[in-house]
Amino acid sequence: MKHAINADHTVICELKGIQKSFDRETGHPLRVLEDINLDVRANEVVCLIGPSGCGKSTILRILAGLIEPTKGRTFYHGKEMEGLNPGVAIVFQNFALYPWMTVEANVKTVLQAQGLDDATIKAKAHRAISLVGLEGFEEAYPRELSGGMKQRVGMARALSVDPEILFMDEPFSHVDALTAEGLRAEILDIWDDAERNPSSILMVSHDIKEVVYMADRIVVLSANPGRLRTIVENPLPRPRDMRSPEFIRLVDQLHDIITSTELPDVEVTAPAPSLQPDIVEPLPPAPSSDILGLLEYLETQGGTADLFQVATATHVTFEKILASVKGAEMLDFVDTPKRQVVLTTLGQRFVRASMDERKDIWKAQLLELRLFRMVMEFIELHQGELKADELRSELQQRLPMENSEQTFDTLVTWGRFGELFAYREDREMITPE
Repeated sequence: MKHAINADHTVICELKGIQKSFDRETGHPLRVLEDINLDVRANEVVCLIGPSGCGKSTILRILAGLIEPTKGRTFYHGKEMEGLNPGVAIVFQNFALYPWMTVEANVKTVLQAQGLDDATIKAKAHRAISLVGLEGFEEAYPRELSGGMKQRVGMARALSVDPEILFMDEPFSHVDALTAEGLRAEILDIWDDAERNPSSILMVSHDIKEVVYMADRIVVLSANPGRLRTIVENPLPRPRDMRSPEFIRLVDQLHDIITSTELPDVEVTAPAPSLQPDIVEPLPPAPSSDILGLLEYLETQGGTADLFQVATATHVTFEKILASVKGAEMLDFVDTPKRQVVLTTLGQRFVRASMDERKDIWKAQLLELRLFRMVMEFIELHQGELKADELRSELQQRLPMENSEQTFDTLVTWGRFGELFAYREDREMITPE
């Protein structure tokens, strides 16, 4: 059993001083990772968790050799890597199956790429398909399979090559909760067989309970650019009970770490606009509808709730709740002391108002933000018709560390709700409301 022998600290692969930037049309590169030092050891499960844009998937792809870092070095068994990592296979979140191929043919594709003979390919494919519980479905096509079965095919394909490390990029995000629970347990059962690979698993996730259930070490990242905030050792014995007090305490600890990073409980004095006229605020990826839902939920709870409680009660991922809370806080509708989310006096007035009054309040709060005042100035400068591409380009220049397309989408939903401006999608034009 691997969890009984994971005292073996042999390093399989490692990142040293990794920095990654992506080039953009504006000429301003987007920095997504900064000074990442991380290793994956034999006989362990490592999970990466953090907010959107913190570079979780980028770290996984650099370790796999799919992309090169801008700066820093990548090692496999102590030797600097060139090209693909030979010990890795990947399970992707969107299944990545060939729809015109059967289950067996999908699994065989990766084995054929290794140049193996037909008998070996058939034997390895059969073993992998049996391992993930798909025996009898070899001739089925992806369209005939449920989401969970499709992900099993992806797992079989990855396991068929006998990888030393199995990389998993949010592998259970596209299946229902019950199926995900079963797949997690099965993956751990496969990993726990000391006689077989994979020796280790590196998984990207946005689900805190999932990483506490899966991981021996939990790597917490912060964003813009992605940095390694802390590594939490998971001492819980396997198999793990999600209802146990010890499990819940560790989930709580991780919530506190992530919350303190994303919603620091400090007073921030805004710089004087006259001194820094070009500074605009980055927007969290939270559409106006999500913020409204959060405020209305808080109203039903007497105006205050624990951040973890909100995520649990609404069945929304903690990451999405954080984005909504950030947005509501930017608009002065909530405060966030410690882990609490509390409606402000303005937030209470907003949530109890009629829809027309809500729009007026929302519009007034948007105009408190430099970003929205800038958009209105640009609309006026362009005689009432601002091209969407021109605004996207401006956002890239003003917020070089942000995803400009995501910022644009959020900006549009907020502006539309407050009837500050209209976005004519057919003409790709922003105009006064």
